[in-house]
Amino acid sequence: MGKVGLLPEGNYANCANGYKMHYLDEGHGEVVVFLHGSGPGASGHSNFKGNYPALVAAGYRCIVPDHVGYGFSDKPDDVDHPLSFFVECIKQTLDCAGVERCTLVGNSLGGAIAFGLALDYPDLVEKLILMAPGGLSELAEYQKMPGMQKVFQVFGSGEPVTPQVMKDLFATGLMFNPEHATEELVAERMQIMQIMNGHVMATMQVPVLVDRLPEIQCPTLGFWGMDEKMMPEEGIMAMVKNIKHMRTILVNECGHWVMVEHEAMFNRACVDFLQNG
Repeated sequence: MGKVGLLPEGNYANCANGYKMHYLDEGHGEVVVFLHGSGPGASGHSNFKGNYPALVAAGYRCIVPDHVGYGFSDKPDDVDHPLSFFVECIKQTLDCAGVERCTLVGNSLGGAIAFGLALDYPDLVEKLILMAPGGLSELAEYQKMPGMQKVFQVFGSGEPVTPQVMKDLFATGLMFNPEHATEELVAERMQIMQIMNGHVMATMQVPVLVDRLPEIQCPTLGFWGMDEKMMPEEGIMAMVKNIKHMRTILVNECGHWVMVEHEAMFNRACVDFLQNG
């Protein structure tokens, strides 16, 4: 595995739909797939660099894709990006990687994609691990959240996104503890920002999936930060009440990225869930 700038470069899947998807593939054993969230400069490694190595060390094969439009994956500017498009791109990536059964770990947009995969391909998904997943509220409800308002303010202004603007967005919009908005994180995200286009975020469409959640039958572990500024709080109740085999960890002093702000606890809880259910 080489590096491009600050980020590791892994494998590329030539998907049946014609798009090329980048993914990291490390370790051996049962498969765990990490699905990152949206946002400026997002990539799988940047979101989960503190997590997937711990699961590799615990004996799992970890696959960390970059969603279409993000990271080193293709960035089409001539198609819309409904949830179904993200779902199909990940499914076809996993097909290329020879994955027939896996646990999905999804945050934000990645959580909505995990829902989509579990609903459309139940035989693929053995377990779900969800951190403040999308797909639980109407757009109007998201737009009331202070962190989401900050995102719209930054990207609706037309002003260039500088490293300082990026750092402030993470520190005040996504996190409880601003110390986690490190220079390294900002530099990684800025690198991908240079090759992103705005089309993916402008055309993204994530439906409300609450009515379909009772269809999910696999064991599910949820995390929710009690200082969440991006996702409406009613989303967690909708999730907990509608997914039958679910347990949920509420984390104080935590924003949108529990896997970053409480890395060690998150990793321990994931390994315990994978091993013991």
